[in-house]
Amino acid sequence: MGLQCGIVGLPNVGKSTLFNALSSGKAEAANFPFCTIEPNVGVITVPDDRLKILEKLVDPEKVLPTVIEFVDIAGLVKGASKGEGLGNKFLANIREVDAIVHVIRCFNDENIVHVEGRVDPVTDKGVIDTELQFKDLESVEKKILRYSKIAKSGDAKAKKTIEVLDKFKACLEEGKNARTLDLAPEEMEEIADLHLLTIKPVIYAANVDEDCVVDGNEYVEQLKEAVKDEDAQVVVVCASLESQIAEIEEEEEREMFLGEYGLEDSGLNRLIRASYELLDLITYFTAGKTEVRAWTIRRGWKAPQAAGVIHTDFERGFIKAEVIKIPDYEQYKTEVGCKEAGKISIEGKEYVVEDGDVMHFRFNV
Repeated sequence: MGLQCGIVGLPNVGKSTLFNALSSGKAEAANFPFCTIEPNVGVITVPDDRLKILEKLVDPEKVLPTVIEFVDIAGLVKGASKGEGLGNKFLANIREVDAIVHVIRCFNDENIVHVEGRVDPVTDKGVIDTELQFKDLESVEKKILRYSKIAKSGDAKAKKTIEVLDKFKACLEEGKNARTLDLAPEEMEEIADLHLLTIKPVIYAANVDEDCVVDGNEYVEQLKEAVKDEDAQVVVVCASLESQIAEIEEEEEREMFLGEYGLEDSGLNRLIRASYELLDLITYFTAGKTEVRAWTIRRGWKAPQAAGVIHTDFERGFIKAEVIKIPDYEQYKTEVGCKEAGKISIEGKEYVVEDGDVMHFRFNV
């Protein structure tokens, strides 16, 4: 399954610079609004040390990590919900992503113009929240209008739909995001067709200068305070520093560079980990002489669902899964060694896949 995160923010907050650094993409970074007009997509491999372990043990012909897509979307301004700036294009693009990385400016620089003429991360967050809420409210009200006519005829299902829509309408009118509502799964199904913007999970990327990349600053603290009641993470990044890291090819040299700034990991890796946690994703592996490969699935998926990510035939004709834990693989070195030690388990259709499982599927179609 592919994971796609949309990078959003006001103009000139550093989102295109961050995108370029993360993906080696070609989004134009310029000191004026709307320099990114079409969404730019960067496909990035997900770093995972467990792949290195399996590569060393199996010595495959190739190693295929899982990937994550970052989509750089045109800057949003106040009034976007009414078509200001590139609002309509922005709002159409953002509906397609799984999660949102909201880049917020948390640095001072007189040479980089702020679209509102000041640095205020909480207000910046509020601008985008408000525009997305307005657009969602418009979608909800249109559906209420459609179903009201049916509900008046006595249709019980339409009445139930209206009840759920009214909850979202009240939430949005209060200036709250749709994801703050705690509703039953069947209620959430009533609005699935609307693809609400404020229901998507969010990571706030606080873009700071190089001096604040470890400890943050007052702007970061203001942002954390503002989002403390949301189900969201704040990841401190420095877009300009990520640009420099992206140019370093050797891993050892990269680690030395990070160490000079007191960092153990890059902003990219921290964003990816935050994305996986936010969307409750895990990774399992397949390992053979042809290839060692990582696969992304939802936490809680059972073995047949996990097999279906490789091919639908694997899920349809699932018989069993052979599972090895990586620590056992490391200890016994080979599949044969694991089998002789009784460390290969045979699992059926009810097996819930765990993060890091090395799996081999048996199927028949």
